[in-house]
Amino acid sequence: MPIIKIIEVIGTSKKSFDEAVEKAIERTNKTIKNVVGVDIVGQKLVVEKGKIIEYRVNLKIAFVVE
Repeated sequence: MPIIKIIEVIGTSKKSFDEAVEKAIERTNKTIKNVVGVDIVGQKLVVEKGKIIEYRVNLKIAFVVE
């Protein structure tokens, strides 16, 4: 039976929540192998002078421990 570990990461983008998620998973895959699932815990916007300047997502990423 495999052991699963979960880490929390924050992804950011100037374009969209989707891109923030994709960038976070892409970056995580550079250092962690065997990613098997992602849970989006939260989403936030950074607003400046009434305009969205950054999209942020909080993710829990699950991976199999070797």
